[in-house]
Amino acid sequence: MALVSPSLLAADFLHLDRDLEMINRSEADWLHLDVMDGVFVPNISFGFPVLEAVASLCTKPLDVHYMIVKPERYIRQTAKLGAMMMNVHLEACDHLHRTVQEIHDAGMKAGVTLNPSTPVSLLEDIIGDVDMVLLMSVNPGFGGQKFIENTLKKARQLRRLIAASGSHALIEVDGGVQGETAPRLVESGVDVLVSGSYVFKSPAPEQTIHDLRALGTALSGAPSPSCAG
Repeated sequence: MALVSPSLLAADFLHLDRDLEMINRSEADWLHLDVMDGVFVPNISFGFPVLEAVASLCTKPLDVHYMIVKPERYIRQTAKLGAMMMNVHLEACDHLHRTVQEIHDAGMKAGVTLNPSTPVSLLEDIIGDVDMVLLMSVNPGFGGQKFIENTLKKARQLRRLIAASGSHALIEVDGGVQGETAPRLVESGVDVLVSGSYVFKSPAPEQTIHDLRALGTALSGAPSPSCAG
């Protein structure tokens, strides 16, 4: 089954406890947390007070996606939350290999994110060291954007790179994931679907999460990720 990581960015922040209770009841595999600083991307989302509150209520593994400059500054704090995955942008890290090592040393899985214009080929020297690659299928910073079709090509390229290198990295996609794009992404080799507005604005979000998970089977060569914190 495709894994589903609903994006908290689209939740109702006036009733965050209610939405987190829905996530806990649902078949969601992870909870995706988009942290934005207004520098790396043109928006500000939330910081550690919200992350700590979410971590205290959410029973799903936390999939933390930093859209910030110098994300390595927050490795220890992220690990303290009990996060399962810390995901950093290739474009935001001066020393990506060191950052990946430090994330692992802190007891988390390490993910690397690529913006829409960043080629998959830049991952050749790091792909064997990461647990997941997140492909942005919209320009990072705002929810509800239109899906960028070239993401399907990038997913296929990334799947070939993973196979050729012997890596076990999962492929995650974030942006414009809904009923029409999700099956095409799974067919292109994507393992994890991040979906925000499509889930949280749905009249039946738990059913929507169920439907996304049922869209297809992940490639047989991709292992099921551990959900340990």
